[in-house]
Amino acid sequence: MARSTRSNDWGFPRWRSYADKGRDAARVRLCDREGCMNPGDRPAPKAPNSPERWHFCEAHAAEYNKNWDYFANLTAAEAAEREANERRGADGYKQSSHYAWGGPGDGTRSREEMRALSVLEVETDAGFDEIKAAHRRLAKASHPDLKPGDEEAAKRFQAVQAAYDVLRKAEERKTAAG
Repeated sequence: MARSTRSNDWGFPRWRSYADKGRDAARVRLCDREGCMNPGDRPAPKAPNSPERWHFCEAHAAEYNKNWDYFANLTAAEAAEREANERRGADGYKQSSHYAWGGPGDGTRSREEMRALSVLEVETDAGFDEIKAAHRRLAKASHPDLKPGDEEAAKRFQAVQAAYDVLRKAEERKTAAG
């Protein structure tokens, strides 16, 4: 019989231990807020430019940051410079919308719905009443009965109708679910 060169842990289940981690309880830092027993997994500075940190839970970190004045103790020129530096860093994310990483909308509409909105020439956050009005306006402008023999108008009318159907069905789904 040939000798096996595989170890016993090549598949599932593993036949040997995962490591020498032991079975001890993991140490969890608690929230620094008096009386809170939640894990303190959100560090916050104790003072500006200080390496010391408080460790809060999510609720207490939000409370701590609520009244934080980011521009405290700065002159107007220093505050403007800091804001310009922050804005310069954030503008890179704004430019990424060109590559559809940070595209328009709030993520509640599908790609087909976004295309339909562009066909109807309305904003991405348009309500259904605006969509209906745009559909009526564009359908009237390119209706085949008003422009007989115009192939471009017929194609445009079909595109407007298809876009409206997509958005109407999405609105029906949304009202049925909510």
